[in-house]
Amino acid sequence: MYMTIEETADYLGMPVSQVQKYVLEGRIKGIHNGNEFLVNQAQFELYFKQLETVKRQIAEYLSEQIPPDRDIKDED
Repeated sequence: MYMTIEETADYLGMPVSQVQKYVLEGRIKGIHNGNEFLVNQAQFELYFKQLETVKRQIAEYLSEQIPPDRDIKDED
């Protein structure tokens, strides 16, 4: 599904100017239909999948309990 620059900005939660800049730089792939740029929504699926994986990994790391201290003190 193709989206306009404004729809893409809403979808990504970014300012419109930043999306325009990324499209012109080639960081976001888009096509020009004569009047405006259109962006394919499918190119963001991997990004969101990886983002969810990272969020899950961070949550697992933060919920992991700290192991007991293995520092054994010698009694002299």
